[in-house]
Amino acid sequence: MQRRFNPFEADARWQAAWDEKQTFRASDVSDKPRSYVLEMFPYPSGRIHIGHVRNYSMGDVLARFRRMTGHEVLHPMGWDAFGMPAENAAMEKKVHPGSWTRENIANMKAQLKKLGFALDWSRELATCEPDYYGQEQALFLDMLEAGLVYRKESAVNWDPVDMTVLANEQVIDGKGWRSGAPVEKRKLSQWFLKITQFADDLLEGLKTLDQWPEKVRLMQENWIGRSVGLQFRFAPVAPFDQEIEVYSTRPDTIFGASFVAIAADHPVAQRIAKDNPAAAAFIEKCKEGGTTAAELETAEKLGFDTGLSMVHPFDPEWQLPVFIANFVLMDYGTGAVMGVPAHDQRDLDFARKYMLPVERVVAAEGDAQAPIHDEAYVGPGRLVNSRFLDGMAVEDAKAEVIRRAEAEGWGQGTTVFRLRDWGVSRQRYWGTPIPVIHCDDCGPVGVPKDQLPVLLPEDVTFDIPGNPLDRHPTWKHVDCPRCGKAARRETDTLDTFADSSWYFIRFASQPQDRPFDRETVEKWLPVGQYIGGVEHAILHLLYARFWTRALQHMGQLGFAEPFTGLFTQGMVTHETYKAGDGSWLSPGEVKKTGDDYVHIESGAPVTVGRVEKMSKSKKNVVDPDDIIAQYGADAVRWFMLSDSPPERDLPWTEAGIEGSWRFVNRLWRLFGEADGAAEGQDRALDRKLHQTIDGVAKDIEALSFNKAVAKIYELTNAVEKAKPSASRTGAIRTLALLVAPMTPHLAEEAWADMGEQGLIADAAWPAVDPALLVEDEVTIACQVMGKLRDTITVPKGTAKEELERLALAAPNVVRTLDGAVPKKVIVVPDRLVNLVV
Repeated sequence: MQRRFNPFEADARWQAAWDEKQTFRASDVSDKPRSYVLEMFPYPSGRIHIGHVRNYSMGDVLARFRRMTGHEVLHPMGWDAFGMPAENAAMEKKVHPGSWTRENIANMKAQLKKLGFALDWSRELATCEPDYYGQEQALFLDMLEAGLVYRKESAVNWDPVDMTVLANEQVIDGKGWRSGAPVEKRKLSQWFLKITQFADDLLEGLKTLDQWPEKVRLMQENWIGRSVGLQFRFAPVAPFDQEIEVYSTRPDTIFGASFVAIAADHPVAQRIAKDNPAAAAFIEKCKEGGTTAAELETAEKLGFDTGLSMVHPFDPEWQLPVFIANFVLMDYGTGAVMGVPAHDQRDLDFARKYMLPVERVVAAEGDAQAPIHDEAYVGPGRLVNSRFLDGMAVEDAKAEVIRRAEAEGWGQGTTVFRLRDWGVSRQRYWGTPIPVIHCDDCGPVGVPKDQLPVLLPEDVTFDIPGNPLDRHPTWKHVDCPRCGKAARRETDTLDTFADSSWYFIRFASQPQDRPFDRETVEKWLPVGQYIGGVEHAILHLLYARFWTRALQHMGQLGFAEPFTGLFTQGMVTHETYKAGDGSWLSPGEVKKTGDDYVHIESGAPVTVGRVEKMSKSKKNVVDPDDIIAQYGADAVRWFMLSDSPPERDLPWTEAGIEGSWRFVNRLWRLFGEADGAAEGQDRALDRKLHQTIDGVAKDIEALSFNKAVAKIYELTNAVEKAKPSASRTGAIRTLALLVAPMTPHLAEEAWADMGEQGLIADAAWPAVDPALLVEDEVTIACQVMGKLRDTITVPKGTAKEELERLALAAPNVVRTLDGAVPKKVIVVPDRLVNLVV
C-alpha cells in the first residue's frame, strides 16, 4: 500500500462502483427485514452546507450499518423544491423559477454524490415536478371529498411586498420573514385543512412516540394546547343590548377580573366603529403587525375604551369596562377575553397602562395580602379575595365555578385547543396549484382526476408584484367541469409544508397512476429513523402527522404515525471574524499568526467573535466542496461524527478536520499490515476486538456516533501496540468492517487490497463471540500501607493465597519493602492486596 491514502482516486473509484452495481437500490420484494432511514430532504438553494453534511452523514452511517446487519434498507433522497426563494431569484436574476431550481438540484446532487452517501437515487423526487405535485393534487381532492378541506374568509398576515399570505411563524417582529416589510392583517378567502379534527388524536399519539426527543413532544403538546375551561357570556349593561362571550382556562380567577377585551374585528367592535371614528381609527391601527403568539406577547398592549360595560356573572352590581385590544384575535377562541391582571402578565401590562384594578385572587401560603407589582402571579396556591371560593385549591375552584355557571345557565365547561386549522392558500406562482375551479353557478368544484395534474404555466412574468397565476391572460379561464359554463381556476397555490407532509410516503411507492400503492407503503412505513433539525419540531412534523392521519381516516393507510424514531441533530458552528470597518470576513479570508488573526489580503488585524451557527450573513461558513477537495470525503465524514455528541452543536475547527485526516491515514497504514503471515492468538486483543464490535454496533443503533468513534480509536491503539499474531491480522481486517459505515471509501479500498471478494458495502457486520465479552481477567491493586505501588493481572477468582504470593513478588512492591516482612496482609478478592509493615 502507498504510505498516504489517496482519497481522490478512491472516492471516485468506489462511488462509480456503487453506481454501476446499484448497490443501494432498495427492493420492494426482498424478504429481508426492512429498515427505512430518512433525513429531512433539503431545499435546493444552490449549495449544500456543512449542516447538511452532518445530517446526512449520520443517516448514512445508520443506513450502511443496517445493510451490514442483514436489512433491506430504504435510504432515499429528494428535493423540497417549491417556495418563495425561487420566485425571488426569478425577480432578481431574470430567470424562470423552474430553471433556477433544477440547476440548483443538479449542483447539490453532484455535491452529495462526492460524499459517497448510500442513497437510492432511483427514487429521487422533486416536489416541483408534475409527477409529484399532480399526485398531491389528487390527495387534496380526496381530502376535499372527505370533508377535510374547506374554504372560508379569515384574517391573514399579508406581506405587501411579497404579495402573499404568511403563516404566523413567518412573521418576525411584525415584518415578513423574507421581505422585511411590515405585515398587514387582511381578510381573504382561504383554503383550510381540518387539522383540528385530529387535535385530540395528535395529542394522544405523542404518548406512543417513545423514540422521539422529549423536548419535541413537549413542543408539539404545547402547540396543540389542549385546555379545559369555561366558555361563558357577559351580560351587557343597558342601554347596550349585546352579550359578549369569552373563554377562560382559569375560571377560578373570575373574582380578579377587571375588564373585558375584544378583538378589533369582533362584531361588537365593528358595531361601535360604525358611529365612532376614533374606534374605527384604532381598529385600523390594530391591523398592523403580525398575529403570532410571540408577537402578541411582546408588542405594546394597546386598547380603546368603548364606553361599554358588562355585568360580572356573580355580582349584578359589578361592572367591567369593555376595551378593543390589539392583543386579542378573532380567530382565537371567541375573539374576547376576561382580563385578570394579577394572574396574567399580558393583562397586568394592559391594566397598568390604563389604570385598571389589580386584585390578587390566588396566593401561596402566607401571601394572601401580598401586593402585585410588575409581575403577575402564575404560581400555585389557594383562592383569596374570592367570596365563596376562598380557601379552595385552584382545580377545585375551577370545578366549582364551572358547576355554578352550568347550573345557572350562563356558561359551559369546555375543552379547547390552541391549534387552529391549517390555512394552505398562498398567493404565489411557484407552488402546487390548488385543483379547484370556481363557477358562479356551482361554486368551488374539484378538478376531475382524469384532468390532473393541473400544470403550472411556463409563460409567466415577475416584473410586477403579485401572483403571476392571477394575472395570466389565459391559464385561469376554463369551463366548469360540472355545468360547462365559463369559470375560473383557483390561482392560489398550496403552502409548501403540504409538499413535505407526505414525501416520505411517495419515496416508498411511486406508481404513475396514483399517489402510492398502499401494500408497498405499508411494507416500509412508518419511517424507522427520521433525522433532521429541531427547527422543524412543530410545523413540519405536526403537519406530516396530520397528513398521515388524514390518509388513515380516508382508508388509504393503516397507520397513523409516520415516524417511529426521530433524532434532532445539533448545528455546525464556527468562529466569526470582523475586519476593522466592521464587515464580516469568511474563514478563507483570515489566517492565524501566533496568537493573532489577520486579514490575508491586507494584513490588517481581525477581531475574532463568538462561535455561532454557520450563516451566509456572517460569512462564517465552510464550503463542503473545498474541504472535500483538500481532505477527501472520508475525513469530512469522520469529523462530522467524531468530535461532539450528535444532538449537540459541533464547532468546526481546522485542527479537528486535520486530526480526522491524520486518523484516516493512520488507518490506511494499519490496513497495509494485514498480510496474514503471523500466527498465534492474543487473547487480550481478541477480547478488545469483540467488545468493540459489540459496543460500536450498540452505539450506532443509539445514534451515539461519537462514542462509536471513541471505541474505534481505542481498538486502533490496541491493534497498533499488539505484537504480530493471527489475532492482530484478524483485528485489522475486522477494523475495516467497523469503519465501513463511517469511512466507506477508505474501507472499500482496504478491503480490495486485502484481497477480499465483493464490496465491503455488501459485507456482513462481524459476528460477536459472547464469551469474549466477559472479562475473565482482573487487575489487582498492590498496596503497601494503603498506597498503590504496583498492579498484577490475574484470572478472575484467583485464591487469596495466590494473590498474596504474586503481590509480594511484584517488582515495585519488592523495591518498596526493601527486605521488610509484612506484619499483616489484607486481601480483597478480585480487587486489591494491601501489605501492612
